[in-house]
Amino acid sequence: MSPSETPEVVLHDLRAGDGLPLVLVHGFPLDHRMWDEVARFLPDGLAVVAPDAPGFGDALLTESEPSIEGIADAVAEALAARGVERAVVAGMSMGGYVALALAERHPGLVAALGLVDTKSVADAPEARDNRLRIADEAERTGSVAPVRGMREALLGETSRATRPDLVAEVGAWIEEQRPEAVAWAQRAMASRPDRTAVLAAYGGPVSVVVGVEDELTPIEQAEHLVESSHDASEAALVLVPDAGHLAAVEEPEHVAGALARLHARVTR
Repeated sequence: MSPSETPEVVLHDLRAGDGLPLVLVHGFPLDHRMWDEVARFLPDGLAVVAPDAPGFGDALLTESEPSIEGIADAVAEALAARGVERAVVAGMSMGGYVALALAERHPGLVAALGLVDTKSVADAPEARDNRLRIADEAERTGSVAPVRGMREALLGETSRATRPDLVAEVGAWIEEQRPEAVAWAQRAMASRPDRTAVLAAYGGPVSVVVGVEDELTPIEQAEHLVESSHDASEAALVLVPDAGHLAAVEEPEHVAGALARLHARVTR
């Protein structure tokens, strides 16, 4: 396969339903399973679809160029193959980068935009360099060791202190990922541009969700998303207590409620 071709994603149906689907894009270094509990708390009859990004979960890693844009195009292509022309799109962290890229490259697809524990700005130079270092190390060692510590970093202080089972589960998910996918995704994220202007131009409903204990993309980043939205007065900011960067896993009912309200803004 040529590196210029669209990478592969695999769509998973988390809930069956009719009408406008909700597409949930996972964060790094996880897969679609991080949305399982959120899907359980969503309203009956709402179709919920979650892709696995290239190399993660059930998606194969091709020789495609690492890019967030490539993931977005692959998601749009996979949805189009199912006849889905419009959807509410929500993404967590890396998935939020993909959601913003979808809003830029496939605006007709994105009926509403959910940004969960994510940001619109590009990485600072030192963060970009760290991503590239981790990518090289994951390839060199052939392991996920360079991101193993994320099992704690992704979770909030409350979860780390009181939910060892959740720490273990997140750790198990990370261990199951492919080292080459870790490297690919880190390079994709390192090369992404600032998409604040995309958010400012996007005219659909926007909901920003953030864990109060998120140390990776803290509340200030969420506030920046709201302030940068096309209609900041209409953009919803939802703070999730007792949760960190993985609010969707730590407090799935709370996050599901926010996404259900976002969906209702389009369909009511």
